Amino acid sequence: MAKRMIVMLAATTMFVAALGFVKFKQIQTAIGQAAAFQPPPEAVTTIVARQEPWPATLSAIGTMAAVQGVNVSADLPGTVDRIGFDSGKSVREGEVLALLDTRQEQAQLAAAEAQKELARLNFERMNGLLNERVISRAEFDRATADQRQADARVGEIRAAIERKTIRAPFSGILGIRHVNLGQYLSGGDALVSLQSLNPIYVNFGVPQQSAGEMRIGRSVRIIAGDLAGTDFNGRITAIDSIVNETTRNVQVQATLANPGGKLRPGMFVQTEVILGAASAVVSLPASAISYAPYGDSVFVVTDLKNASGQTYRGVRQQFVKLGSARGDQIVIVSGVKAGDEVVTSGVFKLRNGAAVLVNNKVRPANNPAPKPENS
Repeated sequence: MAKRMIVMLAATTMFVAALGFVKFKQIQTAIGQAAAFQPPPEAVTTIVARQEPWPATLSAIGTMAAVQGVNVSADLPGTVDRIGFDSGKSVREGEVLALLDTRQEQAQLAAAEAQKELARLNFERMNGLLNERVISRAEFDRATADQRQADARVGEIRAAIERKTIRAPFSGILGIRHVNLGQYLSGGDALVSLQSLNPIYVNFGVPQQSAGEMRIGRSVRIIAGDLAGTDFNGRITAIDSIVNETTRNVQVQATLANPGGKLRPGMFVQTEVILGAASAVVSLPASAISYAPYGDSVFVVTDLKNASGQTYRGVRQQFVKLGSARGDQIVIVSGVKAGDEVVTSGVFKLRNGAAVLVNNKVRPANNPAPKPENS
């Protein structure tokens, strides 16, 4: 019995050893195959970096503002007797916009003019009596003061009547009317907005480190997204004397022509300040940049060798320093030189040393001044 158990145990041990040896060989073979496995190349598009002229500009978001803009208001309280304008129309300086009811002032003016005439006659009479030494000098001075007071009263009432005639303080474009006939207005109630649109201001902020590059007279180009294909040019006319403590920006104001009033106060626009002559830089499409918290990078296509020494087309990750951007392009300050072949699409699926297959039949946009169809 014992001999049989020993034989069975020996046979089992040999079977387990043989099975373990077979599995060891299988695992060893799998490891070798995995080590030799080369993933298929990733399909990418590329561009050859080259130097090109890049204008020296500073871009910022600006806000349009009227050179002159007010809410035309009632100076004195009163009831609207006549409206002399239509919403959205152009008006000239001094044009009558509205009249307030002046019947009470007209009656007061008639009484004041009668009192003025009486004071004049009394003054002339007193003047004759003074020359004949019939009255004292004090009585004559009182008559003189009464005449002047009557003149002033007439002038005061006429000024009140004139102030109830509301005129355009300057030429411009009216907004939407806020009053109706018969409406009572208190002093300061707005009738309509009035904006002078040509010329027009654009206000924008620049970082404090760029404030030294701002000069009175520098050229500024304005691009409005709602007015695709239309550029406006102006010049810097004012630079603020302080730096905003919250944003650390300096406010700059430029003045530009606005024929037809296409630019309106309050519009957001893209401003570009021309700082000088163009310089030669290396630029790439923005799609070529792989952005990351630890640094921005691109993938440069080059010849690499695998573990067995075979050469293949692969990518090398290269960290870069970025500069200004325009349209679809961005300046590469350092990290890429002219002549390098850089991946422009598919960067999200690449890693350092990955094999690639270049297919440039369809490439990402690389336009310095794109004009989208829906802009």
